[in-house]
Amino acid sequence: MAKALRQVKENLKLVDVVLELVDARLPESSRNPQLKDLLQDKPSIIVLTKMDLADPKETRKWIEYYEKMGQPAVAINSVQGSLKVIDKKIKEVLAEKLANKKARGILSQRIKVMCIGIPNVGKSTLLNHLVKKNVAQVGNRPGVTKSQQWLKAGKDLQLLDTPGILWPKFEDPIVGKKLALTGAIKDTLYAKDDVALYEIEEFSAKNPQALIERYKIDEELLELPTVEVLLELTRKLGFKDDYERASERLIFDCRKGKLGRYTLDDVPKDPAKV
Repeated sequence: MAKALRQVKENLKLVDVVLELVDARLPESSRNPQLKDLLQDKPSIIVLTKMDLADPKETRKWIEYYEKMGQPAVAINSVQGSLKVIDKKIKEVLAEKLANKKARGILSQRIKVMCIGIPNVGKSTLLNHLVKKNVAQVGNRPGVTKSQQWLKAGKDLQLLDTPGILWPKFEDPIVGKKLALTGAIKDTLYAKDDVALYEIEEFSAKNPQALIERYKIDEELLELPTVEVLLELTRKLGFKDDYERASERLIFDCRKGKLGRYTLDDVPKDPAKV
């Protein structure tokens, strides 16, 4: 991780702008604070990926929030129209720099872009779409991209891909559970039942109807302690007393959008928290 951070820091000198990819379901929880600190004054754009899995209203709130804080941001689903959206935003952010180049007679408008983010946030999928080739290895597990590589996208963009980088310790344990629930970190890092209990608690509070409709349960069940809810769901799913298998099913359903579109991070009311 230290080596990867050093490489990012060194390569910042080579690029015009940074795309910081985050999961639209947890925009702040999926931001590596060490990467944020490295960026300092380098122009950057937060790219909320997987927007097709996130609550669209919450995604709009996050975009508005970041823009209000002076941080350019866009949302994409890693495929449809992403090159156009990102290209437009990059040129907005670099408008002054590009105009100065043109005024000095520099005809080439090649823009060098670095892509950063935590593992499994959709970087490789996005990059393959942008360059219209399978040049970046894609997977549904964290840590697929192992090295840095330059890729060409469209006529103006030159992209530097980097491996996903996690920070060593989550100060807030809830952040770890959010990352585990969405598959951003290895499943072995958290007990499955702990993640499933967090999922039940989160959906019971924010969107109980998703659980009620998916698992055909009564609303009253969700008023019980979450452990009892998990045990009842275990039986209802046909796993008898095997709550670990039931936990796996709940996590799988959440990751695959079987509970509908959801956002785990709330837009903070206090700007100092971001």
